[in-house]
Amino acid sequence: MRCPFCGHDETQVKDSRPSEDGAAIRRRRLCPQCEGRFTTFERVQLREITILKRSGRRTPFDRDKLARSISIALRKRPVEPERIERMISTIVRQLESMGETELPSSTIGELVMKQLKQLDDVAYVRYASVYRDFRETQDFARFLGEEGLSEAAES
Repeated sequence: MRCPFCGHDETQVKDSRPSEDGAAIRRRRLCPQCEGRFTTFERVQLREITILKRSGRRTPFDRDKLARSISIALRKRPVEPERIERMISTIVRQLESMGETELPSSTIGELVMKQLKQLDDVAYVRYASVYRDFRETQDFARFLGEEGLSEAAES
């Protein structure tokens, strides 16, 4: 594996162990060139998934992009990283188990919203505001009312 620091082609695995959720292998690596240390994760990928964007463009599914969008919604929220990782793994497994090689981006968005709603209301609303493209405060109010979250805000 290429070193992310110096670009050297060969790195050494110093330690391997299962990740917290058991869904990946965590490997600590060392670059003999620059002596940089870094961690990689090896996960089982059941099938290649292509995402069909709203624009009609097709892109390969990117687990890291999914993780980043969820992390943004959960920024500064009291949710343990392990729970976030489990949620991401759950979504990926759901996508892979659908048996499709091409999925609309809306499928991912709905799965994320469903998981976030169970995990954290604030993160759920944050994600929804981007996913559903809220433009005005009325969009938030309407969404909160539809989701039954407006009563909590008023009390």
